[in-house]
Amino acid sequence: MPNTAADIVDQAPPTADLIDQEQSPASGIDRAQLAADIYSIQKELAAETSPEADLRHFKKMQWWGRICTFLGYATAWIIPNPISALLISTGIFTRWSMVTHPISHGGYDQIPDVPKRYTSKGFASGWRRFIDWADWIHPDAWHQEHNRLHHYNLGEVTDPDQIEFNMEWLRESKWPMWSRYLFIAIFACIWKLAYYAPKALLELRLARAKQEGRTALNNFADWKAWSIFTAHGREFWLQYFLPYGIFRFALIPALFLPLGREAALFVLINSVIAEILTNLHGFLVIVPNHTGDDIPKFNQRISDKGEFFLRQITGSVNYRTGTDRIDFLHGWLNYQIEHHIWPKLPLSQYQLAQPKVHALCKKHGIPYIQESVFRRLKKAVDVMVGRTSMLQGSPV
Repeated sequence: MPNTAADIVDQAPPTADLIDQEQSPASGIDRAQLAADIYSIQKELAAETSPEADLRHFKKMQWWGRICTFLGYATAWIIPNPISALLISTGIFTRWSMVTHPISHGGYDQIPDVPKRYTSKGFASGWRRFIDWADWIHPDAWHQEHNRLHHYNLGEVTDPDQIEFNMEWLRESKWPMWSRYLFIAIFACIWKLAYYAPKALLELRLARAKQEGRTALNNFADWKAWSIFTAHGREFWLQYFLPYGIFRFALIPALFLPLGREAALFVLINSVIAEILTNLHGFLVIVPNHTGDDIPKFNQRISDKGEFFLRQITGSVNYRTGTDRIDFLHGWLNYQIEHHIWPKLPLSQYQLAQPKVHALCKKHGIPYIQESVFRRLKKAVDVMVGRTSMLQGSPV
Protein backbone atom coordinates (compact mmCIF):
# COMPACT_ATOMS: atom_id res chain seq x y z
CA MET A 1 0.00 0.00 0.00
CA PRO A 2 1.30 3.51 -0.75
CA ASN A 3 2.34 5.43 2.34
CA THR A 4 3.43 8.79 0.94
CA ALA A 5 1.79 11.39 -1.25
CA ALA A 6 4.36 10.67 -3.95
CA ASP A 7 3.45 6.97 -3.88
CA ILE A 8 -0.25 7.75 -4.18
CA VAL A 9 0.14 10.21 -7.05
CA ASP A 10 2.50 7.91 -8.96
CA GLN A 11 -0.15 5.20 -9.12
CA ALA A 12 -2.05 4.67 -12.37
CA PRO A 13 -4.95 7.03 -13.16
CA PRO A 14 -8.21 6.06 -11.43
CA THR A 15 -10.55 3.66 -13.16
CA ALA A 16 -14.34 3.84 -13.26
CA ASP A 17 -14.47 1.15 -10.55
CA LEU A 18 -12.80 3.50 -8.09
CA ILE A 19 -14.94 6.55 -8.72
CA ASP A 20 -17.73 5.63 -6.31
CA GLN A 21 -15.22 4.47 -3.69
CA GLU A 22 -13.46 7.83 -3.58
CA GLN A 23 -16.56 10.01 -3.44
CA SER A 24 -16.21 12.52 -0.60
CA PRO A 25 -19.57 12.72 1.19
CA ALA A 26 -18.33 15.47 3.50
CA SER A 27 -17.42 17.85 0.71
CA GLY A 28 -19.52 16.56 -2.16
CA ILE A 29 -16.42 16.53 -4.36
CA ASP A 30 -16.06 13.40 -6.44
CA ARG A 31 -12.35 13.02 -5.91
CA ALA A 32 -11.81 10.09 -8.24
CA GLN A 33 -13.62 11.89 -11.06
CA LEU A 34 -11.52 14.98 -10.32
CA ALA A 35 -8.36 12.90 -10.67
CA ALA A 36 -9.65 11.33 -13.89
CA ASP A 37 -10.43 14.77 -15.33
CA ILE A 38 -6.96 16.00 -14.43
CA TYR A 39 -5.31 13.06 -16.18
CA SER A 40 -7.53 13.78 -19.19
CA ILE A 41 -6.31 17.39 -19.30
CA GLN A 42 -2.76 16.11 -19.05
CA LYS A 43 -3.30 14.08 -22.23
CA GLU A 44 -4.81 17.11 -23.97
CA LEU A 45 -1.77 19.21 -23.12
CA ALA A 46 0.58 16.61 -24.55
CA ALA A 47 -1.39 16.62 -27.80
CA GLU A 48 -1.52 20.42 -28.11
CA THR A 49 2.21 21.10 -28.04
CA SER A 50 5.52 19.52 -28.98
CA PRO A 51 8.72 18.85 -27.02
CA GLU A 52 10.65 20.98 -29.51
CA ALA A 53 8.33 23.95 -28.95
CA ASP A 54 8.59 23.52 -25.17
CA LEU A 55 12.38 23.56 -25.32
CA ARG A 56 12.46 26.60 -27.64
CA HIS A 57 10.23 28.50 -25.25
CA PHE A 58 12.42 27.55 -22.28
CA LYS A 59 15.54 28.76 -24.09
CA LYS A 60 13.81 32.04 -24.87
CA MET A 61 13.08 32.64 -21.19
CA GLN A 62 16.65 31.66 -20.33
CA TRP A 63 17.96 34.19 -22.82
CA TRP A 64 15.75 36.93 -21.44
CA GLY A 65 17.40 36.33 -18.09
CA ARG A 66 20.88 36.26 -19.60
CA ILE A 67 20.27 39.54 -21.41
CA CYS A 68 19.20 41.14 -18.12
CA THR A 69 22.38 39.90 -16.45
CA PHE A 70 24.61 41.09 -19.31
CA LEU A 71 23.05 44.56 -19.49
CA GLY A 72 23.18 44.85 -15.71
CA TYR A 73 26.89 44.15 -15.43
CA ALA A 74 27.68 46.04 -18.64
CA THR A 75 26.49 49.21 -16.91
CA ALA A 76 27.14 48.40 -13.23
CA TRP A 77 30.73 49.69 -13.33
CA ILE A 78 29.73 53.21 -14.40
CA ILE A 79 28.01 54.28 -11.19
CA PRO A 80 25.85 52.72 -8.47
CA ASN A 81 22.31 52.85 -9.84
CA PRO A 82 18.98 51.04 -9.44
CA ILE A 83 18.63 50.12 -13.13
CA SER A 84 21.82 48.06 -13.30
CA ALA A 85 21.01 46.48 -9.95
CA LEU A 86 17.46 45.63 -11.08
CA LEU A 87 18.74 44.00 -14.27
CA ILE A 88 21.26 41.89 -12.33
CA SER A 89 18.56 41.03 -9.82
CA THR A 90 16.19 39.90 -12.57
CA GLY A 91 18.92 37.72 -14.05
CA ILE A 92 19.47 36.02 -10.69
CA PHE A 93 15.72 35.58 -10.20
CA THR A 94 15.30 34.11 -13.69
CA ARG A 95 18.02 31.56 -13.06
CA TRP A 96 16.22 30.34 -9.94
CA SER A 97 12.56 30.50 -10.90
CA MET A 98 12.58 29.84 -14.65
CA VAL A 99 15.68 27.71 -15.17
CA THR A 100 16.53 25.81 -11.98
CA HIS A 101 12.92 25.33 -10.88
CA PRO A 102 11.47 23.60 -13.97
CA ILE A 103 14.65 21.67 -14.74
CA SER A 104 14.99 20.30 -11.20
CA HIS A 105 11.41 19.04 -11.42
CA GLY A 106 12.31 17.18 -14.61
CA GLY A 107 10.26 19.43 -16.87
CA TYR A 108 12.51 18.77 -19.85
CA ASP A 109 13.80 15.27 -19.04
CA GLN A 110 11.56 13.56 -21.59
CA ILE A 111 12.52 15.73 -24.56
CA PRO A 112 14.45 13.63 -27.12
CA ASP A 113 18.17 14.43 -27.30
CA VAL A 114 17.86 17.26 -24.77
CA PRO A 115 21.30 18.41 -23.55
CA LYS A 116 22.20 16.81 -20.22
CA ARG A 117 22.52 20.25 -18.61
CA TYR A 118 18.75 20.67 -19.10
CA THR A 119 17.91 17.45 -17.25
CA SER A 120 17.21 17.06 -13.55
CA LYS A 121 20.19 14.74 -13.10
CA GLY A 122 22.68 16.77 -15.11
CA PHE A 123 21.77 20.33 -14.14
CA ALA A 124 24.11 22.02 -11.62
CA SER A 125 25.68 18.65 -10.90
CA GLY A 126 29.33 18.31 -9.89
CA TRP A 127 31.59 20.82 -11.63
CA ARG A 128 28.56 22.50 -13.22
CA ARG A 129 27.34 23.74 -9.81
CA PHE A 130 28.21 27.41 -10.36
CA ILE A 131 27.94 27.34 -14.13
CA ASP A 132 24.28 26.32 -14.07
CA TRP A 133 23.08 27.88 -10.81
CA ALA A 134 25.19 30.22 -8.71
CA ASP A 135 23.11 30.81 -5.60
CA TRP A 136 23.04 30.59 -1.81
CA ILE A 137 20.85 27.50 -2.10
CA HIS A 138 22.57 24.24 -2.98
CA PRO A 139 20.82 22.27 -5.78
CA ASP A 140 20.69 19.04 -3.73
CA ALA A 141 19.22 20.88 -0.75
CA TRP A 142 16.66 22.60 -2.97
CA HIS A 143 15.61 19.26 -4.45
CA GLN A 144 15.01 17.77 -1.01
CA GLU A 145 13.28 20.77 0.55
CA HIS A 146 11.17 21.89 -2.39
CA ASN A 147 10.63 19.02 -4.81
CA ARG A 148 10.16 16.27 -2.25
CA LEU A 149 8.95 17.77 1.01
CA HIS A 150 7.02 20.88 -0.02
CA HIS A 151 5.22 19.43 -3.04
CA TYR A 152 4.13 16.22 -1.33
CA ASN A 153 3.28 17.69 2.08
CA LEU A 154 1.56 20.90 1.01
CA GLY A 155 -0.07 22.77 3.87
CA GLU A 156 0.86 20.15 6.47
CA VAL A 157 3.14 20.57 9.47
CA THR A 158 5.68 18.49 7.53
CA ASP A 159 5.64 21.07 4.72
CA PRO A 160 8.90 23.00 5.32
CA ASP A 161 7.33 26.08 3.72
CA GLN A 162 4.15 26.16 5.84
CA ILE A 163 4.32 29.87 6.66
CA GLU A 164 1.89 30.01 9.58
CA PHE A 165 3.76 27.23 11.38
CA ASN A 166 7.19 28.68 10.58
CA MET A 167 6.19 32.13 11.84
CA GLU A 168 4.46 30.90 14.99
CA TRP A 169 7.13 32.49 17.16
CA LEU A 170 6.37 35.95 15.70
CA ARG A 171 2.60 35.43 15.59
CA GLU A 172 2.54 34.57 19.29
CA SER A 173 5.14 37.11 20.37
CA LYS A 174 4.36 40.19 22.44
CA TRP A 175 5.90 42.48 19.84
CA PRO A 176 3.80 45.50 18.82
CA MET A 177 2.08 44.87 15.49
CA TRP A 178 4.04 47.66 13.73
CA SER A 179 7.35 46.07 14.75
CA ARG A 180 6.24 42.71 13.33
CA TYR A 181 5.55 44.29 9.95
CA LEU A 182 8.91 46.07 10.12
CA PHE A 183 10.64 42.78 10.87
CA ILE A 184 9.01 41.14 7.83
CA ALA A 185 10.11 44.04 5.62
CA ILE A 186 13.73 43.63 6.73
CA PHE A 187 13.55 39.84 6.61
CA ALA A 188 12.30 39.97 3.00
CA CYS A 189 15.54 41.71 1.97
CA ILE A 190 17.69 38.77 3.09
CA TRP A 191 15.28 35.84 3.27
CA LYS A 192 17.15 33.57 0.83
CA LEU A 193 20.28 33.81 2.95
CA ALA A 194 18.56 33.95 6.33
CA TYR A 195 15.83 31.37 5.73
CA TYR A 196 15.63 29.48 2.45
CA ALA A 197 19.25 28.36 2.06
CA PRO A 198 19.75 27.18 5.68
CA LYS A 199 16.27 25.63 5.78
CA ALA A 200 16.98 23.65 2.61
CA LEU A 201 20.38 22.56 3.92
CA LEU A 202 18.80 21.46 7.20
CA GLU A 203 16.26 19.29 5.37
CA LEU A 204 19.00 17.74 3.24
CA ARG A 205 21.05 16.91 6.33
CA LEU A 206 18.06 15.33 8.05
CA ALA A 207 17.29 13.22 4.97
CA ARG A 208 20.89 12.03 4.69
CA ALA A 209 21.05 11.22 8.39
CA LYS A 210 17.83 9.22 8.18
CA GLN A 211 19.20 7.28 5.21
CA GLU A 212 22.39 6.50 7.11
CA GLY A 213 20.62 5.66 10.37
CA ARG A 214 22.15 8.45 12.43
CA THR A 215 20.99 11.63 14.12
CA ALA A 216 21.54 15.14 12.79
CA LEU A 217 21.07 18.70 13.95
CA ASN A 218 17.44 19.62 13.46
CA ASN A 219 17.65 23.30 14.31
CA PHE A 220 19.76 26.02 12.73
CA ALA A 221 19.55 27.97 15.98
CA ASP A 222 22.03 25.43 17.38
CA TRP A 223 25.50 27.01 17.39
CA LYS A 224 27.00 23.76 16.08
CA ALA A 225 25.24 24.36 12.77
CA TRP A 226 27.25 27.54 12.22
CA SER A 227 30.55 27.01 14.06
CA ILE A 228 33.71 26.47 12.01
CA PHE A 229 34.83 24.10 14.78
CA THR A 230 32.19 21.50 13.89
CA ALA A 231 31.73 19.38 10.77
CA HIS A 232 28.25 20.83 10.26
CA GLY A 233 29.55 24.37 10.51
CA ARG A 234 32.47 23.82 8.15
CA GLU A 235 30.14 22.26 5.58
CA PHE A 236 27.80 25.23 5.95
CA TRP A 237 30.52 27.81 5.29
CA LEU A 238 32.86 26.03 2.90
CA GLN A 239 30.39 24.21 0.64
CA TYR A 240 27.33 26.45 0.67
CA PHE A 241 27.69 30.08 1.71
CA LEU A 242 31.26 31.21 1.15
CA PRO A 243 31.48 29.93 -2.45
CA TYR A 244 28.50 32.01 -3.56
CA GLY A 245 29.52 35.03 -1.48
CA ILE A 246 33.01 34.97 -3.00
CA PHE A 247 31.63 34.44 -6.51
CA ARG A 248 29.03 37.22 -6.37
CA PHE A 249 30.75 39.84 -4.23
CA ALA A 250 34.47 39.26 -4.84
CA LEU A 251 35.17 37.44 -8.10
CA ILE A 252 32.70 39.30 -10.34
CA PRO A 253 33.67 42.79 -9.07
CA ALA A 254 37.35 41.82 -9.43
CA LEU A 255 36.80 41.21 -13.15
CA PHE A 256 36.24 44.97 -13.50
CA LEU A 257 39.55 45.95 -11.88
CA PRO A 258 41.15 46.63 -15.30
CA LEU A 259 38.66 49.53 -15.53
CA GLY A 260 39.88 50.84 -12.17
CA ARG A 261 39.23 50.27 -8.49
CA GLU A 262 36.26 52.61 -8.56
CA ALA A 263 34.64 50.53 -11.31
CA ALA A 264 35.07 47.34 -9.26
CA LEU A 265 33.67 49.10 -6.18
CA PHE A 266 30.62 50.27 -8.15
CA VAL A 267 30.02 46.71 -9.38
CA LEU A 268 30.22 45.48 -5.79
CA ILE A 269 27.72 48.10 -4.62
CA ASN A 270 25.33 47.29 -7.47
CA SER A 271 25.73 43.58 -6.70
CA VAL A 272 24.71 44.13 -3.08
CA ILE A 273 21.69 46.19 -4.16
CA ALA A 274 20.81 43.47 -6.70
CA GLU A 275 20.95 40.83 -3.99
CA ILE A 276 18.47 42.79 -1.89
CA LEU A 277 16.19 43.33 -4.90
CA THR A 278 16.23 39.69 -5.97
CA ASN A 279 15.36 38.68 -2.41
CA LEU A 280 12.42 41.08 -2.45
CA HIS A 281 11.33 39.85 -5.89
CA GLY A 282 11.45 36.23 -4.78
CA PHE A 283 9.66 36.99 -1.52
CA LEU A 284 6.89 38.81 -3.41
CA VAL A 285 6.05 35.95 -5.77
CA ILE A 286 6.92 32.90 -3.63
CA VAL A 287 5.72 33.53 -0.08
CA PRO A 288 2.05 34.29 -0.99
CA ASN A 289 1.69 31.13 -3.12
CA HIS A 290 0.13 29.08 -0.32
CA THR A 291 -0.67 31.60 2.41
CA GLY A 292 -3.69 33.69 3.34
CA ASP A 293 -6.81 33.69 5.47
CA ASP A 294 -8.64 31.99 2.59
CA ILE A 295 -6.09 29.16 2.20
CA PRO A 296 -6.31 25.94 4.25
CA LYS A 297 -3.72 24.07 6.25
CA PHE A 298 -4.08 20.34 6.85
CA ASN A 299 -3.58 18.11 9.88
CA GLN A 300 -3.92 14.73 8.18
CA ARG A 301 -2.13 12.92 5.38
CA ILE A 302 -3.86 12.42 2.04
CA SER A 303 -5.64 9.15 1.31
CA ASP A 304 -5.99 9.11 -2.48
CA LYS A 305 -5.04 10.90 -5.69
CA GLY A 306 -8.22 12.93 -5.81
CA GLU A 307 -7.58 14.34 -2.36
CA PHE A 308 -4.01 15.13 -3.35
CA PHE A 309 -5.17 17.14 -6.37
CA LEU A 310 -7.91 18.83 -4.35
CA ARG A 311 -5.34 20.02 -1.82
CA GLN A 312 -3.03 21.34 -4.52
CA ILE A 313 -5.88 23.45 -5.90
CA THR A 314 -7.38 24.74 -2.66
CA GLY A 315 -3.97 25.15 -1.00
CA SER A 316 -2.48 27.29 -3.79
CA VAL A 317 -3.18 30.63 -5.45
CA ASN A 318 -2.49 32.03 -8.90
CA TYR A 319 -1.60 35.58 -9.85
CA ARG A 320 -2.28 37.37 -13.12
CA THR A 321 -1.39 35.10 -16.07
CA GLY A 322 -1.48 34.88 -19.85
CA THR A 323 1.56 36.28 -21.67
CA ASP A 324 5.29 35.62 -21.65
CA ARG A 325 5.97 39.15 -20.39
CA ILE A 326 3.57 38.85 -17.45
CA ASP A 327 4.71 35.32 -16.67
CA PHE A 328 8.40 36.25 -16.88
CA LEU A 329 7.95 39.01 -14.29
CA HIS A 330 6.25 36.50 -11.99
CA GLY A 331 8.92 33.86 -12.61
CA TRP A 332 6.17 31.52 -13.87
CA LEU A 333 5.13 31.19 -10.22
CA ASN A 334 1.80 32.79 -11.11
CA TYR A 335 0.60 29.33 -12.22
CA GLN A 336 0.97 27.81 -8.78
CA ILE A 337 -2.26 25.82 -8.91
CA GLU A 338 -1.35 24.18 -12.21
CA HIS A 339 2.26 23.74 -11.10
CA HIS A 340 1.25 21.84 -7.98
CA ILE A 341 -0.99 19.59 -10.03
CA TRP A 342 1.77 18.93 -12.60
CA PRO A 343 5.21 19.87 -11.19
CA LYS A 344 6.93 18.33 -14.21
CA LEU A 345 5.24 20.42 -16.91
CA PRO A 346 7.48 22.57 -19.15
CA LEU A 347 6.90 26.28 -18.55
CA SER A 348 5.05 26.92 -21.80
CA GLN A 349 2.38 24.33 -21.04
CA TYR A 350 1.14 26.17 -17.97
CA GLN A 351 -0.32 28.84 -20.23
CA LEU A 352 -2.34 26.12 -21.96
CA ALA A 353 -3.28 24.37 -18.72
CA GLN A 354 -4.56 27.38 -16.78
CA PRO A 355 -7.92 27.94 -18.51
CA LYS A 356 -8.57 24.18 -18.55
CA VAL A 357 -7.98 23.86 -14.81
CA HIS A 358 -10.06 26.96 -14.13
CA ALA A 359 -12.96 25.41 -16.05
CA LEU A 360 -12.42 22.10 -14.24
CA CYS A 361 -12.74 23.82 -10.87
CA LYS A 362 -16.01 25.44 -11.94
CA LYS A 363 -17.30 22.03 -13.00
CA HIS A 364 -16.48 20.47 -9.63
CA GLY A 365 -17.39 23.48 -7.48
CA ILE A 366 -13.82 23.94 -6.23
CA PRO A 367 -12.55 27.43 -5.28
CA TYR A 368 -9.95 28.70 -7.78
CA ILE A 369 -8.18 31.71 -6.30
CA GLN A 370 -6.48 34.11 -8.72
CA GLU A 371 -5.62 37.63 -7.57
CA SER A 372 -2.97 40.32 -7.90
CA VAL A 373 0.38 39.30 -6.43
CA PHE A 374 0.34 42.46 -4.30
CA ARG A 375 -3.06 41.63 -2.83
CA ARG A 376 -1.83 38.13 -2.06
CA LEU A 377 1.32 39.54 -0.46
CA LYS A 378 -0.80 41.58 1.95
CA LYS A 379 -2.81 38.47 2.87
CA ALA A 380 0.38 36.43 3.40
CA VAL A 381 2.10 39.04 5.55
CA ASP A 382 -1.04 39.44 7.67
CA VAL A 383 -0.80 35.72 8.45
CA MET A 384 2.92 35.96 9.17
CA VAL A 385 2.48 38.69 11.78
CA GLY A 386 -0.58 37.08 13.37
CA ARG A 387 -3.24 39.56 12.27
CA THR A 388 -5.11 36.77 10.47
CA SER A 389 -4.92 32.97 10.37
CA MET A 390 -5.22 30.31 7.70
CA LEU A 391 -8.25 28.06 7.35
CA GLN A 392 -8.28 24.69 9.09
CA GLY A 393 -8.95 21.89 6.61
CA SER A 394 -10.35 21.97 3.10
CA PRO A 395 -12.72 24.88 2.28
CA VAL A 396 -14.95 22.54 0.20
